[in-house]
Amino acid sequence: MILKCNFSSSYFVASYGSNPICKGCLSCSKDNGCIRCQHKLFFFLRREGMRQYGECLHSCPSGYYGLRTPDMNRCSRCRIENCDSCFSRDFCTKCKAGFYSHRGRCFRGCPPGFAALEELMECVEGCEVGQWSEWGICSRNNKTCGFKWGLETRTRQIVKKPAKDTIPCPTIAESRRCKMAVRHCPGGKPRACHKNLYEHSLTEILVLT
Repeated sequence: MILKCNFSSSYFVASYGSNPICKGCLSCSKDNGCIRCQHKLFFFLRREGMRQYGECLHSCPSGYYGLRTPDMNRCSRCRIENCDSCFSRDFCTKCKAGFYSHRGRCFRGCPPGFAALEELMECVEGCEVGQWSEWGICSRNNKTCGFKWGLETRTRQIVKKPAKDTIPCPTIAESRRCKMAVRHCPGGKPRACHKNLYEHSLTEILVLT
């Protein structure tokens, strides 16, 4: 059973009594709801268990996008996994909770080279750094001798700043423990055993003379 809508004033009113499923319809079925919608509305086929019926909506529900055609505007399902709303079949504009939006797709975590912008749940260009330098000279207290152990450092440069100032960059310097190549500094004070040996030799010379 299909019921046509009557034209009244500047809008259409479904002739099927006050049934809410006929709201905005150009033609309506008692069993299947709207079959055709007014020009600016979107046709949406709602499914509830084994039953399905048509509705005419101003905007499409979550998980669907509005597709305008000369024949009739329709709500089409987003084909992107974990997408809440989309611009087209293959481009998501808002992901479901817990997922980040990146180039029309939804991800649990951002791809390499991109950082998560938590307030918008989007992946933006992150901070890009160069390769590590070679390890520096082992030193301690700005000296390369006089100690058994020291620290050596390597660095890398930021080659691309992040899209947002709030996005941190990876560490650009790191140090590790190292063993000094030269334990004793040249020209340093003689050790105590050397001093005792000198005094012992001087005593022997005095006794012999």
